[in-house]
Amino acid sequence: MPDVPAFPADPVELARFLDDRGRDRLPGLLGLELLDLGAGSCTMALEVERRHEAPNGYLHAATVVALADTATGYGCVASLPAGAIGFTTLELKSNHTGTLSSGRMTARATMTHGGRITQIWDATVVADETGRTIGLFRNTQLILYP
Repeated sequence: MPDVPAFPADPVELARFLDDRGRDRLPGLLGLELLDLGAGSCTMALEVERRHEAPNGYLHAATVVALADTATGYGCVASLPAGAIGFTTLELKSNHTGTLSSGRMTARATMTHGGRITQIWDATVVADETGRTIGLFRNTQLILYP
């Protein structure tokens, strides 16, 4: 298991902790922005740039998945049951219903099942300017204990 310090209990400190840890990792490299974090929900955004495109010129599906997966993951951390030390992804599924060539997209993640052993999260990714759905995402997390 990776060496990760204990997660802060305070939501504001946790958001700062996740931002700091993600800065030189995938969330920072993609330019993901944490907008809101709380027990049972997380909202993140991304300003779409050329670097987020596939070679065919369309928004890369992995960009949408990374945004939604990070939002569900951060939400899971903020919603860990007492005694849990982290989580790992068991399954993820995405449906891509649109694309975006520029502008901002936002992922809104909500916990639909918050058990002691697993959590299930749904996220919807939308284009901010039009409100059009870009992707739907479901993630099942296995909760880890010492």
